[in-house]
Amino acid sequence: MATLLWVAAIGLIVLGVVGTVLPALPGPILIFGGVALAAWIDHFTRIPGWVVAVVGALTALAGIVDYAAAAMGAKRAGASRLAIVGAGIGTLAGVLSGVWGLLFMPLVGAAVGQFISQRDLLRAGKVGVATWIGLLVGAAVKLAIAFTMVAIFLIAIVV
Repeated sequence: MATLLWVAAIGLIVLGVVGTVLPALPGPILIFGGVALAAWIDHFTRIPGWVVAVVGALTALAGIVDYAAAAMGAKRAGASRLAIVGAGIGTLAGVLSGVWGLLFMPLVGAAVGQFISQRDLLRAGKVGVATWIGLLVGAAVKLAIAFTMVAIFLIAIVV
């Protein structure tokens, strides 16, 4: 039974790393779940409670970064409410349309939303690019946090 639980814990962590890149999966939350499960399996011997707490704090930080980076990119460019909604719709459409869609649909969604809002093509392009850069920066920071969470887990297991 313990082996099956360890497989589940490692599976959650791996799925979490993948989910950090794919917006359809809550990556850091899955990593946290895997670390917490591994700590529980081992009765918090190799992975003490404070390690789980640190990984939990990093999970919260990843959520904040994910939201803040996109919002800051959009806000810097003066995005309208429709541009932000468009970026969200574009992100969802990107998840459903593959890697290229995932990379570029948020930009298109934000630009279309901004264009509908203000009918200014140049401004719509700027808002789309700024929102897209914010999303990319957020994804990179979130990925770094996810790898930090995995590294903390691995160090706790080894040491």
